[in-house]
Amino acid sequence: MRKYIGLSIVACLTLGLAACGSGSSSDTNTAAGKVHISTTDRLNNKVELTKAPTSVAALSPGDAETLMELEANVVGVPTMTGKKPASFEGLQEIGNPHSPSLEKIAQVHPDVFFAQKSFKQYANTLENQGSKVVYTKADSIEDIQENITLFGDVLEKEQQASDLNDEITEHVETLEKNTDKVRALLVYGAPGTFLAALPSSLSGDILAKAGGKNIAADFPKADQYPNYASMSTEKIVEANPEIVMLITHSDPEAVKKAFEKEMNQNAAWKNLDAVKEKRVVVLSAELFGQNPGTKITEALDEMKKQLDEVR
Repeated sequence: MRKYIGLSIVACLTLGLAACGSGSSSDTNTAAGKVHISTTDRLNNKVELTKAPTSVAALSPGDAETLMELEANVVGVPTMTGKKPASFEGLQEIGNPHSPSLEKIAQVHPDVFFAQKSFKQYANTLENQGSKVVYTKADSIEDIQENITLFGDVLEKEQQASDLNDEITEHVETLEKNTDKVRALLVYGAPGTFLAALPSSLSGDILAKAGGKNIAADFPKADQYPNYASMSTEKIVEANPEIVMLITHSDPEAVKKAFEKEMNQNAAWKNLDAVKEKRVVVLSAELFGQNPGTKITEALDEMKKQLDEVR
């Protein structure tokens, strides 16, 4: 696969992927017939298909929307609690990465089902029903572009996928390169839980590309969430962020109120530049609470706007 973000485009990634030229055809015969499409998914699994799928489904909103942009016949879309894309109207909802509905997935019976690593425990059940499970990931902008390449390979829409990736690459390259990095804290909020997003997370990558400095870069990783860290008041006060940005899947106002309550209970927070200047903001759940797919460009713009208001 190709690497898209950087000063130049190189032929292959060194991320442990088994195949370098994804989307290449093969004349190998398998038990199911002649292999026409051969590629590698984001968990390094070989994907072989006798033909392009006539129907697909996805658990991630960004994946589903990108597949639609590539003119795939999407028969199943994620269940969403907040605002959902108009293109999802009338389509069967099949759950989300945290709670997939095997019954509803079976009802739409897609030729290919795109899911995340957490779905592996259900994969055999679905594949025994005739659907091919293909894995994606979205821990960085580059990951999203690799997903797009994968979709193009599977759908035989390689050129369209390449065009989408070119647009993302150009957008990243046109971002103003600010030497004045804004000190920022990214907080993922859920009921009863607040975690700091690390540079290895998607939001952390967006922050870096938009010109921010992640103050949690050296925070120890959380055991169950390696792209996030436990909140350390001492470290946060020491780093003194100029802006605090909250990320949530849904109900942003409730999360903001809960976070402000937590801050008010600790006098140390009141001395932060971000708090004194009232720069505690909630980022769009649509763009930051999930994989945004090709809307990653909008996420970059929103992040840059927040940082520019501090500069």
